Amino acid sequence: MNTLRIRRTALAVATAAVLPLALAACSEESEDSAAGPAAAAPVTADEPFGPACAGVPAEGAGSFDGMAKDPVATAASNNPALSTLVAAVKQAGLVDTLNNAKGITVFAPTNAAFAKIPKADLDKVLADKATLTKILTHHVVAQQLTPGQLENGSFETLEKGRVTTAGSGDAYRLDNTSNVVCGNVRTANATVYIVDTVLLPK
Repeated sequence: MNTLRIRRTALAVATAAVLPLALAACSEESEDSAAGPAAAAPVTADEPFGPACAGVPAEGAGSFDGMAKDPVATAASNNPALSTLVAAVKQAGLVDTLNNAKGITVFAPTNAAFAKIPKADLDKVLADKATLTKILTHHVVAQQLTPGQLENGSFETLEKGRVTTAGSGDAYRLDNTSNVVCGNVRTANATVYIVDTVLLPK
């Protein structure tokens, strides 16, 4: 009888000890479940997104906060991954054009994007200001585009051609050839989508 009473007492103590932990775990799971849909929600208008965003410095002129303070050509010059683009923009004499524009979108090819072009061809383009200007202005749209607008879009560029866009969430593709690797980056006068392939006018 005493043994049975001891067992019942021990069971009651164990239940009293475990129950709060179980309830706490359930509470945490409920909170996680509630937070789940929010975490999976579409990118908001103010959030940069994409795998290459992890390479952006956390602070300084090249950070997201730093870039937001400068006009787009200046902001790009502070990002080491865009040094080839910046050199091309300078070569074409477009620094002031881009910095003084209002409310534009720039699809900015990375150094790796330019590296996909054979060196002889790239050198030839860089030496031809008219061709270089045409290619670079094909990467600029005269309005600030949100990620939502890229889901199924077609936009006229400053070069007077068109760029088509498709995708959702944090995955977007341009002209079915170029992927956004870090998008929705704000500068003082533009929204930048960093891309992995140079867009060529048709």
